[in-house]
Amino acid sequence: MIQLRPSAARGQADHGWLQARHSFSFADYHDPREMGWGALRVINEDRVAPGTGFPMHGHRDMEIVTYILAGTLEHKDSLGNGGLIRRGEVQRMSAGKGILHSEFNPSREEETHLLQIWIEPAARGGSASYEQRQLFTQEASGRLFVVASPDGRDGSTVIQQDALLLAAHLEAGESVSHALAPGRLAYVHVIRGQLSLNGQALAAGDGAKIHDEASLVFRNGEVAGEFLLFELPPVA
Repeated sequence: MIQLRPSAARGQADHGWLQARHSFSFADYHDPREMGWGALRVINEDRVAPGTGFPMHGHRDMEIVTYILAGTLEHKDSLGNGGLIRRGEVQRMSAGKGILHSEFNPSREEETHLLQIWIEPAARGGSASYEQRQLFTQEASGRLFVVASPDGRDGSTVIQQDALLLAAHLEAGESVSHALAPGRLAYVHVIRGQLSLNGQALAAGDGAKIHDEASLVFRNGEVAGEFLLFELPPVA
């Protein structure tokens, strides 16, 4: 079964310096029907104005993945990590027992466009950690590549959950498929372009909750597209 989540149905927040779209309930946006999908708890599409950002704040017991769509993000945290994250790179924080961090747009001219993703860990109370990796996105057109996994496969960042985060860039006319084991859930978020998922049309910002599907077939249309695919453990 594939349940579509149109882009226009997402929650919205206008903070002046931050324009946000929430696929699931977050902060002041609350929809009891949209509290996440399995272990996937948050997908926020954020646009951060030049010279602004999120001041130091804390998290616990969450796997937080930041996927940069455009611009640059400057990270600092209570573990002593710091640096710049750009398009083609991914940032992962395992909040564990607790971590403080800040995220700012260091540019004076360009906004930072990103996806912030929260995945619930398999166990609470672990050690906090941080990782930043290059994705080599330009080499990945026409196939799914692993962004995050529990075992670091294919050079991906490591998350503390039996889940996969995959991404694909499809040029016009390209297609890609992915098999799902029985009981596994999936979620799709379209970043740009248009595509079909098992024959159902999706556009930029759209999402889809998936269960009881053995195979997912993505076909691109006449323009290039990009999407994220989450493979998630069964709900206990």
